[in-house]
Amino acid sequence: MTNKIKNRSRIKVIPLGGLGEIGKNLTVFEYEDEIVIIDCGLAFPDEELLGIDLIIPDIAYLQKNKDKVKGFFITHGHEDHIGALPYVLKQLNVPVYGTKLTLGLIESKLEEHKILNDCTLNMMKPGDIVEIGNNFKVEFIRTNHSIADSVSIALHTPVGIIVHTGDFKIDFTPIDGETIDLNRYAQLGKKGVLLLMADSTNATRKGYTMSERTVGEALENLFLKADGRIIVATFASNIHRVQQIANASVKHNRKIALSGRSMEKICKVAMELGYLSIPEGVFIELNDIKKYANDRITIITTGSQGEPMSALTRIALGTHKSIQIEKGDMVIISATPIPGNQKAVSNVINDLTKKGANVVYKSIEDIHVSGHACEEEIKLVHTLLKPKFFMPVHGEYRHLKRHGEIAESIGMDKSNIFLLEIGDVLEVSRKKAQKAGKVIAGRILIDGSGVGDVGNVVLRDRKNLGEDGIITVVVVIDKESKTIISGPDIVTRGFVYVRDSEKLIKEIRQIATDSIEKCLGNNVMQWSEIKNSIRREIDGFIYRKMKRKPTILPVITEI
Repeated sequence: MTNKIKNRSRIKVIPLGGLGEIGKNLTVFEYEDEIVIIDCGLAFPDEELLGIDLIIPDIAYLQKNKDKVKGFFITHGHEDHIGALPYVLKQLNVPVYGTKLTLGLIESKLEEHKILNDCTLNMMKPGDIVEIGNNFKVEFIRTNHSIADSVSIALHTPVGIIVHTGDFKIDFTPIDGETIDLNRYAQLGKKGVLLLMADSTNATRKGYTMSERTVGEALENLFLKADGRIIVATFASNIHRVQQIANASVKHNRKIALSGRSMEKICKVAMELGYLSIPEGVFIELNDIKKYANDRITIITTGSQGEPMSALTRIALGTHKSIQIEKGDMVIISATPIPGNQKAVSNVINDLTKKGANVVYKSIEDIHVSGHACEEEIKLVHTLLKPKFFMPVHGEYRHLKRHGEIAESIGMDKSNIFLLEIGDVLEVSRKKAQKAGKVIAGRILIDGSGVGDVGNVVLRDRKNLGEDGIITVVVVIDKESKTIISGPDIVTRGFVYVRDSEKLIKEIRQIATDSIEKCLGNNVMQWSEIKNSIRREIDGFIYRKMKRKPTILPVITEI
């Protein structure tokens, strides 16, 4: 390839998730007829998404270009980076590349979805470089995060080097002794990095993120004070945190029981792969905790975010089948509430306290540190890599914006910093980068086993039902004589208490009767027209009388 052709070549960078939101990270890199993808995560719904279980990225663009896709390259094993794979691989079955623990967690998910045998997983180690197609060399670089085996990814392309940090922090004393490879960052910086895409989650926080090892010291102090059971809630994926809880438990002669499906599942994978080192005989079944004195028990559980169905929430409500709070229990919530979860976590703390537990959380003790880099660590990475162009990723819009300001403060030209939205296309050449249009992007909602069958209309109906209830109008009509044989009967749910509202129900019944008879009298015999008339008349009456908008559901039976 001549220099002239090289200088004209461009790579497209397309985020289909992970910008201006928390979760569902997925970024597309397209050069000529080849595509590689970094991460494939999901997000969890907020209270507005009634009944929705999970949110995954819309991959319509990838399906349209499926012949170009060469593989998924995963930075680490958190749900917001791997959780969508079981759904996406069913539609786009291409190889997946990741480190040992990351693939172990992915395997477990694919097995649950019964597609493991159909998928190709390739294990990589930090320092490995794999050639993909004709245009990409993908390099895995060790980094630190709140889950073991996390990596940054460097894409070596005909246009230049692109570095995607993944989620990261700089920890000089990590639990596993594996520090971030800043030396490799510096080497890439000397070669010349064309584009940096870097974690922005903690960009609004000054200073440095504390080492994970500091949590172990705080836990040790708490274990010394406890004279009853210790219940620790943390993220199931934070294997290093679990290891430190286990270390303190072993030191103080405590048995460990796990509570929560994801906690049991991830710890099992981590132990099988050698990422958790716990002496034999320390783990016991949850049902066996009553066989030991309270001061010989540690329970590690999920639910640090106050999730409604999590183990800790059920413990707080007194509905957990194996764990009931007793006076003298110490409950340690070793996590910081994710934005939006503060109220749920506060409710759990209050419920636990009412039941007699001594609850310890971040505001009281240093029992949690973040897995994301703060401002000074971000500056160090920028200084080492010296990118020509920069695109902040991973975080809400305010985090992306602040990260851009940090890059500008250490000398980057503002015109070389790009704040994109999901679906935006960034075209990058050796000399220039620019936004170049938009592709189909968005979210796919998962409700139970249904994927994408719940949209805005269904969510609107669920919201209306939840706010104003439903009125069902049941009537039997003789089509030949054009008369009402039975009804209309009025059935309500979530609208009013019928026994206290008999007059209102009679009025609604009369309005329905008048509407039906008017239609039949005018020879309107299409059921859809009669139903629309019933809805319109009752809806108008109720809004005028009560300023409410319940869902009106007419049911017509013909004889």
